[in-house]
Amino acid sequence: MQHKKDWYKDLVIYQIYPKSFKDGNHDGTGDLKGMTEKLDYLKELGINAIWLSPVYASPNVDNGYDVSDYFRIMEEFGTMEDWEAFRDGAHERGIAVIMDLVLNHTSDLHDWFLMSRSSKDNPYSDYYIWRDPDPQGGPPNNWMSVFGGSAWEYVPERDQYYLHLFAREQPDLNWDNAQTRDRIFDIIRFWNAKGVDGYRVDAISYLDKGLDGRADMNEVIGTAACVNLEGTHRYIKEMSAKTFAPDNLMSVGEVNINNEQDLINYSSSSSGEFNMSIPFILPIVEIETWSPEKMKRDLKKEYEVLKKDGWWARFLSNHDKPRQVSLYGNDGAYWKESAKMLASYLHTLPGTPFIYQGEELGMTNIQYSSIQEYDDIDTRNYYETMLQKGLSPQSALAEAQRISRDNARTPMQWDSSAYGGFSDHRPWLGVNPNYKTINAEQQMADETSVFCFYQKLIALRKEHPLMAHGDFQMCCDETGPVIAYSRSLNGETWLAVHNFSDQNQVLCHEKIHTDTPVILSNYENVQLHSKTVMLRAYESVILKLA
Repeated sequence: MQHKKDWYKDLVIYQIYPKSFKDGNHDGTGDLKGMTEKLDYLKELGINAIWLSPVYASPNVDNGYDVSDYFRIMEEFGTMEDWEAFRDGAHERGIAVIMDLVLNHTSDLHDWFLMSRSSKDNPYSDYYIWRDPDPQGGPPNNWMSVFGGSAWEYVPERDQYYLHLFAREQPDLNWDNAQTRDRIFDIIRFWNAKGVDGYRVDAISYLDKGLDGRADMNEVIGTAACVNLEGTHRYIKEMSAKTFAPDNLMSVGEVNINNEQDLINYSSSSSGEFNMSIPFILPIVEIETWSPEKMKRDLKKEYEVLKKDGWWARFLSNHDKPRQVSLYGNDGAYWKESAKMLASYLHTLPGTPFIYQGEELGMTNIQYSSIQEYDDIDTRNYYETMLQKGLSPQSALAEAQRISRDNARTPMQWDSSAYGGFSDHRPWLGVNPNYKTINAEQQMADETSVFCFYQKLIALRKEHPLMAHGDFQMCCDETGPVIAYSRSLNGETWLAVHNFSDQNQVLCHEKIHTDTPVILSNYENVQLHSKTVMLRAYESVILKLA
């Protein structure tokens, strides 16, 4: 596919978590054949790009984010021929393919690392970050990994430690080595030649470790100590200039945003790094700190920072987060209303919307009855931590259920048959029991469904440039559960109003009249009065003001 400049601004991106999307070879695990089978479904939804979570060869210590061979497909997902059939099927339907790049680290089973660890004197010796033991013995410093324990692992063959900011099986690559960077760029060029249209780049804020004294040694967590150092930005710019920019490939970085300058560096075109960025927030932090008020503050600040020459990745869900209707909405009494409201909110914001698989059906969090049913290592570790803190097994399970990444990873609910139509074999992870009432087959036949509401929003975005390119202005109080804003372009103005609560609310706006045209709402009979709109629980209204 040929790409004009800024084409990414007109995308609606759908994230596929391969293991849970569709089983095409009847073994209980999602795969590339299953994804290819469902391309017509995605075309009918209306999306025009797919972000594919990692499908490279991997021992799966971290669900594919530990790559052992970037040039092969993970066996449980299929073959390179299966990937090519998926690519061709997507392109035939006008759908771009966005691959997930994991470039901060590899698997410890990658050939580069197996060579690097074998001696201090070999061509791959400096592909990873090695340091001598502390003079007093033990690791070179006190850094901890994201997953707990020291970020350093000793290797007798070298009498040295290697750095792993994440799992022990995920050694960090040495981006300071020009030869390493060249080989990394060759990986990207390989997939460019395969016809990939863009990349989501994983955990990319820590390339420059600052071990020469520039890292913050008061920080114990290694990622926090070396986050967003100067070299990281220099390396990303080099990568972009040599691999993404020549063909206008779309790029989005998963990054840490700690201040306005970070946002500018990672998301403005003048920086020459990424087209947009996905800020990483720990699920437990998001669960415990989100509020409509915080959303309003963040929207206003981020728009002002990037409106000149930046862009926004807009998402409420992904493979690491709780299901959005369970976190920000109400997955009980107002399930349908709040699922639609959240869709309307996301798709009327400036930026590129990301849909996580199942979000378009209003899929909800899971509550397995025992910790043994959970696959996510983080969930199991958190459960044990809660027990150690003195919680009862029942309370510990409830806390683990709340933060579990498995909430997002349950198999896709295609129909009301056994296993939700995901597979005809027992799936790798239990299907949510509500698949009989929440599934794609039923919703595609129901004009009032969450799926059909997503279709309408995506169609509106394609028909009206205002939704992607219009100016943005907040139109609501800083406090309270109502988020409202206007979008304006070429003399046309829309007002989007969203009630993030189960209580009736009122929004006042001087341009609202009883006959103001309603573009889309998740309720029948929108209640408009002179200068006000009356909002029911989780009501969302898009009005045409001019």
